[in-house]
Amino acid sequence: MRQDLRPYWLKKGYLNFRRWYAEYFLRPQCASLGPYHTIMKPWYVNISGNNISIGRSFTAIGEPGQRVEIGVWGRTDGEGRLNIGDCVLMSPGSRISASDEINIGNGVMMANGSYITDSDWHTIYDRTVRDKKATPVTIGDNVWLGDHATVLKGVTIGENSVVAARAVVTRDVPANVVVAGNPARVVKELDLERGFVTRMEYFKDPVGLERFFDAVDREVLAGNTLWRWLWSVVYPASRG
Repeated sequence: MRQDLRPYWLKKGYLNFRRWYAEYFLRPQCASLGPYHTIMKPWYVNISGNNISIGRSFTAIGEPGQRVEIGVWGRTDGEGRLNIGDCVLMSPGSRISASDEINIGNGVMMANGSYITDSDWHTIYDRTVRDKKATPVTIGDNVWLGDHATVLKGVTIGENSVVAARAVVTRDVPANVVVAGNPARVVKELDLERGFVTRMEYFKDPVGLERFFDAVDREVLAGNTLWRWLWSVVYPASRG
C-alpha cells in the first residue's frame, strides 16, 4: 500500500466532507440510517425506493466502475421493504434489489459484486408483469456472501453461513455451513466449537473505534506537508 502523504488536517477535512455528503444526499433516501456509518466514496453509492432501513455502523464502499446499489421497487407506490441490520458491509459492486421484502441480519458481509433479490421482476411468459406471489428473502446474522455470489427469491440463509464465490443460491441454506456451486449446495459444516469473531464485536464501541483511528492518523500523518502531497499528485513518480 502506498504511503498516505496527505497532511492530517487535509485527510480530516476529506472524511468530514464524505460524512456530510452521505448525510445530505443518502440519508434522505432512507426511512432510517443508523449512526456511525462509514460510506466510502458515497457519490458512488445509490439508494432509491421506499421503506429502506439501515442499522448502525453500516459500511459501504463505492467505486467508479462498481457502484453500491440499494433499491426497493415495490409493486405500487409506497410498497416494498428493505431492512438492513447493524454493522453490515457492502463491498464495491454489491447490489440489493427488493420488490416486496428483504431482511438482512446483523454483521452480514457482502463481497465484491454480490447480489440479493427477492424477485424475477417479470414472469416467463408475460414479461410485462411480476409474479403475483411474494417471495421474501431473509439473510441471517453474520452471513458472508462471497465474490459475485447471488441470492435469489424466496431464500432464507441461516446465521454464520458462507456462500462461496459465484455461487447461486436458489433454495434455503441452513445455519453454520458453507455452500458453493450453481445451484448452491452444502459443501462444508462449520465447527461451532471454534466460535466466531463478528463485525458486531468489532463495532461494539464505535465511538472508541473512531477515536482510535483518528489518533492513528494524527501520528502517522504528522510529518506530512501540503506541498509534498501536492507534488506527489502532480508528479506521481516522486512517491518513490
